[in-house]
Amino acid sequence: MTWDVDSRDKSLCGRLHRFIFGYVLNKNEREYRYPGFVERPGVRYLGQSVVFVVPGVLSDLRQFLDANRIDHVTMTASLGATIFASSSSR
Repeated sequence: MTWDVDSRDKSLCGRLHRFIFGYVLNKNEREYRYPGFVERPGVRYLGQSVVFVVPGVLSDLRQFLDANRIDHVTMTASLGATIFASSSSR
C-alpha cells in the first residue's frame, strides 16, 4: 500500500505518523509506549509512504486512511524470504 499526504497539512501528517510509527509519552517520570501499525505482525515498512501488509490487517490501514481522507493505492505484491548474513561471511 502507498499513500499521499499534503506535507503542508501538519496536523494530518502528525496523525498519520503516529498511526504508522507509534509514539512515546513521558509523564511523571514514566514512559508510555504506543506501538504503531508497522509493528504489527504481517506489516513491513518498505520506504517513504510504502508498507507491505498481509490481507488480514489491511482493512485497519484502509479504515484509517479513508477516515482521514488520505489518497492511497493498494497493489498485490509479494516479498521473498528474509536472508540473514553473518558478519563472518562478509
